[in-house]
Amino acid sequence: MKVYYFSGTGNAKKVTDWVCDVAKSKGFKPEVNFIPNTNIRDISIPQNTLIGIISPTHGFNFPPILLNFIFRFPRSRFHNPVFMINTRAGLKLGKIFLPGISGMAQLLAALVLLIKGYKIVGMRPIDLPSNWISLHPGLRKKVVESMFIKCKRQSEAFIQKILDGKRNYRSLFDVIQDLLVSPIAIGYYFIGRFILAKTFYTSGKCDNCGLCISQCPVKAISLVHNRPFWSYKCESCMKCMNSCSNKSIQTAHGFIIGLLFLFYGVMLTNIYGFFAKHSYAFVSGDSFLNGVVRFIIEAVTIFLTLVISYRIVHFLRRFRFFDYLIYYTSFTRFKFWRRYKAPAKV
Repeated sequence: MKVYYFSGTGNAKKVTDWVCDVAKSKGFKPEVNFIPNTNIRDISIPQNTLIGIISPTHGFNFPPILLNFIFRFPRSRFHNPVFMINTRAGLKLGKIFLPGISGMAQLLAALVLLIKGYKIVGMRPIDLPSNWISLHPGLRKKVVESMFIKCKRQSEAFIQKILDGKRNYRSLFDVIQDLLVSPIAIGYYFIGRFILAKTFYTSGKCDNCGLCISQCPVKAISLVHNRPFWSYKCESCMKCMNSCSNKSIQTAHGFIIGLLFLFYGVMLTNIYGFFAKHSYAFVSGDSFLNGVVRFIIEAVTIFLTLVISYRIVHFLRRFRFFDYLIYYTSFTRFKFWRRYKAPAKV
């Protein structure tokens, strides 16, 4: 049994531990591999080896680091069985557990692995607490613990069936809603993740301890102008923000809102106005091709805007006025905006 996993704040790591504990109790000796530390060239898949893929869901898909890993994963000569688990952004309202949405996460990965000769024997989402605190405060400790207890039982029951030779395709129960949000997943992969990568910054509380840089699982953070700087490799896994002991890592909500206003309210208006003035039908028409052209124009424009503006703002923050402006337009600076921690004992 070989398990390959990716995790930021620890949700997928917890599921990996639960799965492997059950496997060990049944006499297996699982080999656990953290994907950022795994050299794809060193992977060999012997006959009669069960493969596990465990990862969080980012933007209604597996994160790019996992997708790239699966695309480069070696082919199976023996039709090895594979199970997949994706952790989703679950919530809890009173005593009601609210599920997340997987989107394309398992569907795309399963298709690729099937083409590579693997046999899919299990697909299961696990609704662990949402850790995306750029959008909402971290859940309360008691809520997190109750969700972990439930998800542990689900994970153990799932892997029990797989190890007993049965199959479990729980993910397919949500296939309709997953397909409906798939366009969002495509938009996130090509545009959204780059925007989110440029929402992070450090406030004046940062003491340059270097923890966020050293612990980033994809090495997306570096020191620029004596401040942490997030590159486009960022997976928005939230590990840095949730691990910072000083709570100095924030989300620049004001910067992003201003950037979107500049992009949609000014730049695109002028760009499309220019095309309309010169009667460029390849942009202004209603055909599918026109839509593709507009999508490319918008994607390229917003990407270039991000590249330039994030660098400029990062430089300007050495001046107190701009530093205060970014800080006081961020929601994550408020004391009630809790950080997220996966419980250690569950």
